[in-house]
Amino acid sequence: MNKSAIRKKLINLRKKNYIANISLNPNKLFKLIEKQNLSSKVIGCYYPFNYELDILNILEALDNENYILSLPKILKNNEMNFFQWSKSDPLKINSYGIPEPISNKKIDPDILLIPLVGFDSQFNRLGYGGGYYDRYLSKVKLDKKIFKIGVGFSFQGVKNLPINKFDQKLDCIITEKKIIL
Repeated sequence: MNKSAIRKKLINLRKKNYIANISLNPNKLFKLIEKQNLSSKVIGCYYPFNYELDILNILEALDNENYILSLPKILKNNEMNFFQWSKSDPLKINSYGIPEPISNKKIDPDILLIPLVGFDSQFNRLGYGGGYYDRYLSKVKLDKKIFKIGVGFSFQGVKNLPINKFDQKLDCIITEKKIIL
């Protein structure tokens, strides 16, 4: 099966099996972050939409613990950057229907929470197919190492994803059931 077919199947599965009341345990995430021994507390997040695993409780917990949060913003040249955001800051809806920060304070995170359409045991990620995260990570990894955490439901795991040279591997995956390192 090609990426497009897998993507369509998993998005339908996610919509069908979405559980609104499922959320991640912030304490497990904090322990995982602490193990990375980072001096910075800058975290790139996502604002959930389209039946993605809801991490609003995580965003609030991180904000309450004085982490510097950032959310992605899609730019005109098919690029993506992260901009500082706090839970009290307004958001605007982009042309894809995704909430984005209004802030223009660009910031490169040290830890990135990345939404998943699918994943496999080799830490490959399937997204929506636009390549935004892959391009962003390729660009930023020249300057710094980012700890990449894929976030999704356990049922989004597949045996093997087809990959290409542009795909960026994750460092770990968090689902509602477990952390995969």
